[in-house]
Amino acid sequence: MPEAQMLDVLVAGGGYVGLSLAVAVKKAAPHLAVEVVDAAPDHAWRKDERAFAIVAAARNLLDVLGIWNEIEPEAEPIRRMVITDSRTADPVRPVFLTFEGAGSGDDGQPFAHMVPNRAITGGLLKQAEALGVAIRWSTSVEGFATGQHSTTVTLSDGTERQTRLLVACDGVRSKLRDMAGIKVVRFDYGQSGIVTTVEHERPHEGTAEEHFLPAGPFATLPLTGNRSSLVWTERTEDARRLVESDDLVFEEELERRFGHKLGALKVVDGRRAFPLGLTLARAFVAPRFALAGDAAHGIHPISGQGLNLGFKDVAALAETIVEADRLGLDIGAVSVLERYETWRRFDTVRMGMTTDVLNRLFSNDVTPLRVLRDVGLGVVDRLPGLKSFFIRQAEGTTGGNHPRMLVGQPI
Repeated sequence: MPEAQMLDVLVAGGGYVGLSLAVAVKKAAPHLAVEVVDAAPDHAWRKDERAFAIVAAARNLLDVLGIWNEIEPEAEPIRRMVITDSRTADPVRPVFLTFEGAGSGDDGQPFAHMVPNRAITGGLLKQAEALGVAIRWSTSVEGFATGQHSTTVTLSDGTERQTRLLVACDGVRSKLRDMAGIKVVRFDYGQSGIVTTVEHERPHEGTAEEHFLPAGPFATLPLTGNRSSLVWTERTEDARRLVESDDLVFEEELERRFGHKLGALKVVDGRRAFPLGLTLARAFVAPRFALAGDAAHGIHPISGQGLNLGFKDVAALAETIVEADRLGLDIGAVSVLERYETWRRFDTVRMGMTTDVLNRLFSNDVTPLRVLRDVGLGVVDRLPGLKSFFIRQAEGTTGGNHPRMLVGQPI
């Protein structure tokens, strides 16, 4: 067998987290050998019709990586957000809380944009290729053995790699996390999120809406043109029934929740349902090993922060790796990687607990809780200072000790 190729960083997972980490490290430290492997076939990402909310901090990171200008034409600014609390059959849905979309910065940018995943991934792949990041599709990590100075990684094609650091970005059901022996805290909500895209007759004018319904939130998020991305939470058995139903039944149930304010609706993307739960890794690092993105944390989409948490991981881990390398330190040593874990763990746990509480508070039809939450939403709506605080928190740029890329600075 030929000698295993030596790498500095091997990233398992070619989604937006894995690719952005590879690009960030390679851009800041071109001499480091970085490779990405992914079990999916090449170009499978082109079929992914999901769209994500990119907040200001994540936009800053993408700008530093050199791809925001390329994907911005496909990004739709969120100019306004409306929150309601009602039952599905209610003839009127009173608005309890609104946020205008202007961010807290001086650049005139909104606090968030909706961006198709295809645009994000495509831009990252183009930049990775330009920087010389090696990418292997249809290839997964079958096992690894950690040594004193490197980790030997066995790939599904029978080849081996020696790497100073292995990073698992392989999703919430991470196989590598299990191989590393890292335990998780996991809770199943008994809910699934239905994701699809619709066209409508009238323009959305950049308005995002989140309707809190008894089964869970129903979010409509603006895309370019007269299109909206939907994240529709239902009890798992109901979500399965809806996804498997014929088009007439699905669209009828959709209209009951979406309403008619934007005219006739047409589903333009296949509908899929994803189980929802809370998953938090008990550790983010081990010797020559790190978790990032959903492999480290999976949260409820009620706040739309899942992708942005992943990008925060990228900014912190890339800065940890690059600065350690500049100081001549071992980038795979636990003493180095602990900086990343300390940087990210509190924020991740806080966001996981916040989304957990919000989901439990709003995904029910208990009258006292409905009164309590509606009064709370109304109070927030009448306090501009408090609303501004929540906007700044959502942007991800408040407070101190942020990784540099999140505030628009290169590593």
